[in-house]
Parts: sequence; C-alpha cells; structure tokens
Amino acid sequence: MIESTAQALKHTNRKPQSGIRIRTLNYVMICVSVLLYLLLICITFQASRQYDTMLSATDAYIDCQKYVSLAEQSFDYLTSQARLYTTTLDSRHISDYFARVAEGRHRVSALERLREYPVGDSTSALLQAAMDQAVELTAWEAYAMRLAADSQGCDISSFPELSGLELLPEDQGADSARLLERAREMVFGAEYQNVKNQAEKNITAFLDNVMEQIRQKQQDSISALKSALVRQQVLIGILFVGTILLFVAILRLVVLPMQVCIRNISDGKQLEVSGAYEFRYMALTYNQIYEATAANILMLRNRAEHDPLTGLANRGSFDQCRQLLNGKGAPLALMIIDVNQFKKINDQYGHETGDQVLKKVASLLEYSFRDSDLPARIGGDEFAVVVMDITAEMKFVIEEKVNSINHALQHPADGLPKVSLSVGIAFSENGFPEDLYRNADKALYQIKGDEDRSYCFYEGDRL
Repeated sequence: MIESTAQALKHTNRKPQSGIRIRTLNYVMICVSVLLYLLLICITFQASRQYDTMLSATDAYIDCQKYVSLAEQSFDYLTSQARLYTTTLDSRHISDYFARVAEGRHRVSALERLREYPVGDSTSALLQAAMDQAVELTAWEAYAMRLAADSQGCDISSFPELSGLELLPEDQGADSARLLERAREMVFGAEYQNVKNQAEKNITAFLDNVMEQIRQKQQDSISALKSALVRQQVLIGILFVGTILLFVAILRLVVLPMQVCIRNISDGKQLEVSGAYEFRYMALTYNQIYEATAANILMLRNRAEHDPLTGLANRGSFDQCRQLLNGKGAPLALMIIDVNQFKKINDQYGHETGDQVLKKVASLLEYSFRDSDLPARIGGDEFAVVVMDITAEMKFVIEEKVNSINHALQHPADGLPKVSLSVGIAFSENGFPEDLYRNADKALYQIKGDEDRSYCFYEGDRL
C-alpha cells in the first residue's frame, strides 16, 4: 500500500495542461489596480489643479472688476473735487482731493494695480495710455486748483502739491478773474473732458480684454476639469468592473471548485478537475492518491476475504455469508467437502504437490458453480459451497456437478496424483439457519472413508 501511494505521489509531478493560476491572477489584478489607482490619483491631482486655476481666474476676475471700479470712481471723485473747488473756492475740496491721493485711492494707483494681470502687448498699451491720461488729468486738476487759489489769494502752503507748481508764462501776471476763468476752463473744458473720456475708453477696452482672457482661462479650466472628472469616472467604472470580475473569477476559480471538492470528499468520490490551476493540480493529486488508495483497499479486502492459496473465499467470508443469509427466505444448499487421503498425498508427494491439488480442486469448484454461488476454503483440505436458489427437488444438479468434479480429479491430465472428494449436502428453504452447517457436516461424516459413495444428502434421521 505504501509503495502504491508513493507511486501515485510520484505521478503528481504531471501538471495539469490548462487552468489559470491564482497567483498569476492576483499579480495581474494587483498590477492593474495599482496602475489604475495611480492614474486616478494623477487625474484627481489634475482636477484639483484645474479647480484651483478656475478659482484663481475667478478671483482675478473679481479683483480686476474691483480695481477698475475703483479707478473709475477715483476718476469721477477727483474730477468732482477739482471742479467743486474751482466753483466754490472752498479749500475743503482741496483737502478731500489730496486726502484721497494720500490714501492711495487715486486713479493712477488703482490703474497701477491692474498691471499685476498678465496681458498681451496691445492690452498693456491700453492700460499705459489710460495711466498716462490719468497722470495728465491729475496734473491739469492740480494746476487748475492752483490757478483758482491764486485768483483768490488763498494760502496754499499747506498743500505742497500745489505750492510747488510753476505757473505758465501766459498765466503769470493775469488778474484774478482771468485766473479763475482759466482754472474752470481747464477742468470743465472740452479738451479735459476728451482726455477723461479717452482714459475711460482705454480703461473699458483694457477691462474687456482682461475679462475676455480671464473668461477664456475659466472656460479652459472648466473644460479641463470636466475632462478630468470624466476620466476619473471612467477609471472608477473600470475599477468597479475589475472588482466585479475579480469576485466572479474568485467565485468560479476558487469558491465553486472548493464547494465541489468538499461535496465530493464528503461523498467519497474523486474530485472534478476544474477551477484554477492550483485546484486542478490538487484534484489530480487527490484523484491519483484516491485511485491508489482504492486499489490498495481493494487488494487488502481481497486478501482479507479470499484464501491466498486457492483464491476462493476464506473462512471469514464464509462465516459472514452465513450471517447475512441467516433468516433470509431464499432456498439454498450447503455442501461441505473433504479431499480424501490428502494427508497421504502431502506425505508421499510433498506439500507443494498438495498445494497444487488444492488449487485444482478450488478451480474445479469455481468453474462448476455459478457466480451467485459461493465456493470457499474453510480449512486445510476442507471446502464448502453455498448454492443459491436450489431446493431438495433439484439434488440431481448437485449430483451431476460432484460426479463431474470427481471424474476430472480421477483422470488428471496435468501430472498430479488422483484424488476424490467426499461431499455432505444439506438443503434449507429459509436461508442459512444455525443447524444447516451441522446437518451438512453430519452427512459428510456418514461417507468419510466410504469409497463407494462420494456424496450424501442430509434427510433428517435418514442419511
């Protein structure tokens, strides 16, 4: 048995021809998952960056509008203060004017903040022109307020921005009316208004160009963000499908084959060669060991149930048959058989010849009776045959078989010595009762040593 099992294990080196390896599947799924997760992280990072870019563009859009609005307000505020002073000659307007300038909220400062936005050369030229015009307007307003102050003889020493201005030659020596008229003309005149209008147009054109660039940047960021989100959704979908496929593969390659293996092992069957490569390999190994073990069990059972010399059923099998047939309703006959003068054969020809004679007797018994009958060796030279489905009315069948066997033994063609059999027979209508063996043995005893009779039927007190 050990040798057969070792031989089966040796055959397990033959690997199955097909099947997906669980290890390979795991490696592939790990690599694919890592790749997909890396791509997902990259796309998520891109989406985050595009989102930040969009927020930055939106903030820039808001800031640009704020500074343009501040510049426009400054334009109007400074103009109104200059005009109010030249009209009312109230020095509070000069104070308000330069207080606004000191706070950095004048038109030039507001326009200077717009330089922070990256724009093209043409757009930068518009901003520069607006700044030049703002500077020009500021100079006109300061000079106009200086003329208005001089026309009234006001003290402007507290306003160095005005006191430091030099009057133009044509304004030097002019009377107060002329200076005041000249001041009002400078801030109310068409030339001043044209410059102011042109500056506002340049600011509006600059703002439109900047807004267009910012909106385009926003649109590009939104498009890129949408694209990143779509790719992200695709990758998530692929990961989801991959996970489902992995579950299905594990179910088909591992879980279901394992359930089949457990069921077959519980039922004592061979395993189905299915599933992953490892399960196929295991099934082949198990099946080969199963076959070897079954063969060994069959061999051991055969040895346990059969006589090693003759190959007939042994005493143990005969006794087991007695127990199984005890109380059964089927009719049968029991034959107890002795080989006459067997000890003399052993003494005269040797035990090897005696063994050959026993084998010959066993072969004739096995040949003469049906597969449903049970010939057995129950002792040294003692045999028994359980003949199934036969009644006392059919004793002639047994007589013919006994006579045929004895004729073959008395006329050997194989060089073995002549022998004969003595047979005691008992019938039963109800299986194998306890006294059946005893009755057949009594019948045998009646003819032991009687050369004229080779068989005897048990018939109660009459034998």
